[in-house]
Amino acid sequence: MSGYFQELFTGSKSLLVGLGITFKYMLKPVITLQYPRRSVKMTPRFRGHIDLVRDEESGSDKCIVCGMCQKNCPSNCITVAGEKVEGAKKKSLTLYRLDFTRCSLCGICVESCPTGAIDFSKDYNLAGRRREAYVFDLKKRLEEQRR
Repeated sequence: MSGYFQELFTGSKSLLVGLGITFKYMLKPVITLQYPRRSVKMTPRFRGHIDLVRDEESGSDKCIVCGMCQKNCPSNCITVAGEKVEGAKKKSLTLYRLDFTRCSLCGICVESCPTGAIDFSKDYNLAGRRREAYVFDLKKRLEEQRR
C-alpha cells in the first residue's frame, strides 16, 4: 500500500512541475513569427546568393569581365562571358550565370573581384520545384531591378 501512495505523490509532484513550467512560459511574450504575413529582418552579415552591383554613374553593372570570380570559384558555379564592343575601351558583360545548386556560399568570388562588381544578396526565401529555378542570369536580374 505504501508503494501506491509513493507513486501517487511522485506523479502529482511531476504534474505540478510540468504545469509550473507551462504557466511560466505562458506569461512570457511570444517570439514565434507568423511567417507568411510577417518576414524576418535579415542581419547585415547575411549571405544569400551573389548579385551584380550597379554602377551609380552609368547605371549598368561594374563588371569588367576579367573572369576572376569564375576562375577562383571552387564549386565551378559561375559562368562569365563578355565581348568587346566596337569603339569601347573595355569588354562589356553579355552573360553572368550563377548555378546556385552548386554554390557553397564560400565568398571567394566576392573577395576576388577587383572592382567590387559582385556582392551577397539578401534573398533568403528561395523556393522552386525544379533545378532550373536556381540557375540565375544575374545580368538580366540587374536589368529587371533597374526598371
